[in-house]
Amino acid sequence: MADLPSLLTDIWYFALPGPELKPGAMAPLTLLGQPLLFGRAADGEVFALRDICPHRGIPLSCGRFDGREVECCYHGWRFDRQGQCTAIPSLVEGQEFDVGRIRVKRYPVIEANGLVWVWMGDGEPDVPPPALPEAPTHLRPAMVERMDFPCHIDHAVVGLMDPAHGPFVHKSWFWRSRRSIHEKAKAFGPSELGFVMKRHRPSSNSRAYKVLGGTPETEIAFRLPGVRTEHIRVGPNAVWNLTCVTPVDETTTRITNLFFWTLPWLGLLKPVLRPIARTFLGQDRDVVVMQQRGLRHDPTLMLIKDADTQARWYHQLKNEYARARAEGRPFENPVRDVVLRWRS
Repeated sequence: MADLPSLLTDIWYFALPGPELKPGAMAPLTLLGQPLLFGRAADGEVFALRDICPHRGIPLSCGRFDGREVECCYHGWRFDRQGQCTAIPSLVEGQEFDVGRIRVKRYPVIEANGLVWVWMGDGEPDVPPPALPEAPTHLRPAMVERMDFPCHIDHAVVGLMDPAHGPFVHKSWFWRSRRSIHEKAKAFGPSELGFVMKRHRPSSNSRAYKVLGGTPETEIAFRLPGVRTEHIRVGPNAVWNLTCVTPVDETTTRITNLFFWTLPWLGLLKPVLRPIARTFLGQDRDVVVMQQRGLRHDPTLMLIKDADTQARWYHQLKNEYARARAEGRPFENPVRDVVLRWRS
């Protein structure tokens, strides 16, 4: 674990749900410790710039946006969505100054299924962004919950993918209890920049699936840097649960839980589903807060087989991606097909 990079770069990160960014609006966000400004132009296109004016360092988000250009509140310097400076009001006629050579860093963004992804790195993206499997292009998030965890992204990712903590952390009437613990065996294999728990029937002690009726089947995938997708099929319909783990900085990580579905009646249950989702996230956060009290003493940590194999894969995937980028070679997925067994 000591060889791992702290925060991956040259990769797509989840930024925010697209519907939260209206035309002509701006949204400042901190990702990987970097200040970013997201905006949606009047024509609907989303863009992202470094949220610092190159003149005197004030955040561009303190200024205004007219749907075409961002204007700094300090001296009125203006920038287009590509980060190109277009005007410096203080210049007078005859002064030789090339406004065109002034730029603010632009970050590539992609919006798909109502989700805004940003490429955190230098140059243009050379890998595709995450996607919802088999989702209609018009599908948008039906429910969104987010919460900040006071920890490094590694501990947030490993905690959320841990298959053995459920009966102890998520002790709830709607999920499971310690008495429901039993042995499980799941088939896993490699997937793009990650791994997948292959399609299967949900465990008998997972009560939440029963509200969907029928005979649900689920497939759960993880992809770097921290994207977990659960795709549930229920007859001709489907539900997607997307959990995006985004580092604000080295010590704070934002967890965004998004739900998509094609079952029209499921929207009627949002007043019930929303507090359940928030309780679930809150239980994970409470454990992370307690964990920090031990981690500040820098203890040696252990990962066992098979319950912690997904955590091992995460560290291996992260290390391999960073090394492949540094060496300018293709990424080689270290995950292989296997059946993992544990009790939970």
